[in-house]
Amino acid sequence: MATTTPSRGRRRAPSRMTRAAGRAAALQKPRVILALLLLLALTSVMLLDGYLRAEVGGDERVRSNASSSKVPDDVIDGGPILSFRDGEAQTRSVPEKTIALTFDDGPNPTWTPQILKILKENDVPGTFFVVGSMVSRYPDIVNDLVDQGNEIGIHTFTHVDLSYQSGTRIQREMDQTQLALAGAAGITTTLFRAPYSSETDAIDNYSWPVYKELGAEGYTSVFVDTDSDDWKRPGVSKIIKWATPSKSKGASVLFHDAGGERSQTVAALGTYIKKMKAKGYTFTTISGAIQQAAGQVPGGQQSQQEQQEQQGQEGGGAGAGAGGAGGGGGNSLQAAHRTATGTTLYEGKALVAAVAVAEWTVPGLATGLAVVGVAVMGRFGMMLILARRHYRIRNRRRFSWGPPVTRPVSVIVPAYNEKECIANTLKSLAQSTHPIEIIVVDDGSTDDTSEIARSAAESFGMTNVRVIRQENAGKPAALNNGVRNASYDIVVMMDGDTVFEPDAVHQLVQPFADPGVGAVAGNAKVGNRDTIIGAWQHIEYVMGFNLDRRMYDLLRCMPTIPGAIGAFRREAVLAAGGMSEDTLAEDTDITIAMHREGWRVVYQEHAKAWTEAPGSLKQLWSQRYRWSYGTMQALWKHRKSLTDKGPSGRFGRVGMPLVVIFQIVTPVFAPLIDVFTVYSMIFIDFKASLLAWLAVLCVQLVCAAYAFRLDREKYRYLLMMPLQQLAYRQMMYLVLIHSCITALTGGRLRWQKLKRTGEVGTPAGVR
Repeated sequence: MATTTPSRGRRRAPSRMTRAAGRAAALQKPRVILALLLLLALTSVMLLDGYLRAEVGGDERVRSNASSSKVPDDVIDGGPILSFRDGEAQTRSVPEKTIALTFDDGPNPTWTPQILKILKENDVPGTFFVVGSMVSRYPDIVNDLVDQGNEIGIHTFTHVDLSYQSGTRIQREMDQTQLALAGAAGITTTLFRAPYSSETDAIDNYSWPVYKELGAEGYTSVFVDTDSDDWKRPGVSKIIKWATPSKSKGASVLFHDAGGERSQTVAALGTYIKKMKAKGYTFTTISGAIQQAAGQVPGGQQSQQEQQEQQGQEGGGAGAGAGGAGGGGGNSLQAAHRTATGTTLYEGKALVAAVAVAEWTVPGLATGLAVVGVAVMGRFGMMLILARRHYRIRNRRRFSWGPPVTRPVSVIVPAYNEKECIANTLKSLAQSTHPIEIIVVDDGSTDDTSEIARSAAESFGMTNVRVIRQENAGKPAALNNGVRNASYDIVVMMDGDTVFEPDAVHQLVQPFADPGVGAVAGNAKVGNRDTIIGAWQHIEYVMGFNLDRRMYDLLRCMPTIPGAIGAFRREAVLAAGGMSEDTLAEDTDITIAMHREGWRVVYQEHAKAWTEAPGSLKQLWSQRYRWSYGTMQALWKHRKSLTDKGPSGRFGRVGMPLVVIFQIVTPVFAPLIDVFTVYSMIFIDFKASLLAWLAVLCVQLVCAAYAFRLDREKYRYLLMMPLQQLAYRQMMYLVLIHSCITALTGGRLRWQKLKRTGEVGTPAGVR
């Protein structure tokens, strides 16, 4: 056994590494927070969109046949315009030969513009009782509606029966609609019509307190005299007939510009207006009807000043009480409008802007997730087909790489503070069935790694071990040092916490019988799989890593030789410039470099090594963060492989797109798939959403079971897979998002050392 020791007076790197690690940790917290905030923002956008579409907080209850014993008779028998002056209920009727056209449930991008066109052509105003969620989605239509001289009233934000709602919900429905109007058209309004309301005789003991409360805030509630029942789609002639007042009575007439297919309404409206004009009717808004009714009180006409004072008393309070509107409002036919100013205006614009973001984001995400889902399912199918093909090819009796490789190889073991594991690693190598030399490169350890390595080699009677100590410089430098000192043309690289099966090296080097093979990936397995975290990683290693490697092997675009067990031609490594320190994923970096040099990289399933997986969530996060970020660095470094020609460009043409799509892009979307699933279960269709999730889980279970079969693993670990999907997978996605943010913000990380326990002993002990 040979030992090489540098000058002891130069070992200052650990302190520099500690300081760098501290600075890196300080930088990571904001990025973790940013990753979580990004996911929270997307979730909030989904909830906002669901609220707008009545999926979140929707209430379809409609009260009917309730008693009206507490409602005053003069209200039940009164006109359709209800206001409260000094706390007293007052009703007004639309004057004779006068029609106030009212439209509910809009705006709608299809039907409202057509109705506005008909009104404009006939020089007739209308009063539109709008739903706040629709206003926030289609603000331009509302703005056009107001500019044309029509009047606006509130029809709540989500079209719920307010008689079932709490006082807080009622206030929210009103205030949010006022904000939507402020953001869309710069106004608020004092008019209100309750969803599912009709004539005043339908007011009951449950809705009456709502009208009184809103009246106290300055709102004027509007009912109907004549209902076209156009929502039933009875035909144009019946709509016109049902909308026509009896005799010469005035009427508040109800149509709908949204809430369903309204082609019959559009077809009937123009004819109806012409018919009523021919009968001598005039058309006005609700405010216009109030003004006319106020001028027809006994005792003669009121003065203009008296009319303005009465209008202010009947409807002016809602401006301040429901959104903070101030100032006067438009012409005499729009007296209910108030100009939105100050906080109300800016909050309204913010609401409209947020809704616009949701309107674009959610459909885009839904489309993207559908594409991702199809791609992922396609990948599963491709993995199963290619994995089976790979297994059948490599396990045929006549399969051979060529003449058996029996010449000695060099095994390089980079180590930094591996006192818990290094003895087990050397003990497993002592049982190797293939002739090897072992080079332990101690990368400036601050514990007894070197001494333990020497003692273990002596106790196992190993004369083929060299321990090289170097100043701390990182894993790539340690591997390069080992490659330079290797005696043989094939080098096997492993981690200091890994144990090899006795025939692992022999199996690993057999593909080098093919002169075109430059590197070989072994089969890394989780040794400490008896914990929940270990079992989750075991499933991931068997299913994700090894099925992937079989697929990539056949496609000749293997992206990564695992650091735990891999072999290289020494000349190929040196020609590629050695293990690069440019990235945190030196194993991915060198693998891609080998491809670009024209070498073939293959997977050897029978070369098995057992590694100690991280034992805590914190260590797991740290490891996977480094892997994920390092992979991104390596892909960016080798981005020019996309334009490489010939065999060396195969990775760029096939491997690079596959890795980017399935290891970066689709996993980034995966948390949203789960969020969408939870969202759908809670707010849309629990049974259908649960069945869809279970179907996807079944597909994954099938893939995992097949992978376990190929690797001859015990199926009992698959019982942990549903829990893995609910917890472990989410963490992996957050790690990836964190890595993406780090990459986009230009952050840098150093090679990190995980805390080891040494619980993975000889291979026989973990079976």
